[in-house]
This record gives sequence, C-alpha cells and structure tokens, in this order.
Amino acid sequence: MKKAIAGMVVLGLCVMLASPAFAAKRGQAKRNTGCGLGTMLFKNSADDSMLLQAFQATTNGTSGNQTFGVTTGTSECEQPSKFAQNDQVNEFVLANMDNLAKDIAMGQGETLETLAELLQVPEDQRAAFYGKLQASFAKIFTSKEVVLAGVVDNIADVTAN
Repeated sequence: MKKAIAGMVVLGLCVMLASPAFAAKRGQAKRNTGCGLGTMLFKNSADDSMLLQAFQATTNGTSGNQTFGVTTGTSECEQPSKFAQNDQVNEFVLANMDNLAKDIAMGQGETLETLAELLQVPEDQRAAFYGKLQASFAKIFTSKEVVLAGVVDNIADVTAN
C-alpha cells in the first residue's frame, strides 16, 4: 500500500513537472534533444522535465526519424543550408561530372543548362548563375579526385554567397 502511494506521488510529481503550466523556458527541450518524432510527441510538455526530455531524446534517437527529418526538413527539423534537396541533381552530377566540369569552365553548355533547371534557377538569373560557377571553378572542382558530394556541396556554397 505504501509503495502504491509513493508511486502515485512520484507519478503525480512527474506529470506536474511535465505540464505546460510549469514550463518556464519554452523550447529548452528542443534545444536539448533536437528534432524528430520525440520532439513532436512531447511538444510543449518536456521543457522543464528531465524525464520527458530523456523520453524525447530516446524516441528521436531510436525511431530513426531524426536523420530523415534533417534530410527532408520534416518532423520540426531544418535542412542544412548546404543540403541538395533534389536526388536528381546528385544523379545528374554523378553521371555528367566531366561534361559539367567542361561546361562550368566555359560558362555555358547543355550540361550547365540542365543543372540550372534541376536546381530551379529562374531563367532570368541563369547568366549570373553560369558566370558565378565559371568564376568559382577551382572552388567547385578542387582536385582531380573530387567526388560527387564535394562537387554538389561546393556548388551550393558558391551559389549561396
């Protein structure tokens, strides 16, 4: 009987500490645990509760959706600014790396035009896009051994500035 009462008291304290009325620092849990399913499930109730933040972090880590959320920008996650959203871009660059390098070096060409379409660069901004890539060729193709991810990230870096 005493154990049941003690258990109910502990449970009551946990619920009380987890309730939104006691959460003085909104958003603390998300800063501590990141984004994902756990963050969404315990939204606004885990800020001042170490127990619920632990559940939140565990759910985010074990459900495997945090990585998906970061790559897709879902589950209250934000995509990194360098992330290439389009799998077609990755496939295109992989299949056309040599031709893309030639076109970027010239500042024109069919491969470069296709890249601009895949990246959804507006037509009125394409000339500037081509010029920016051409001027930054050495930053995009940093060596003969440069790999797909490096080229895509470097293009994102160059065009973001």
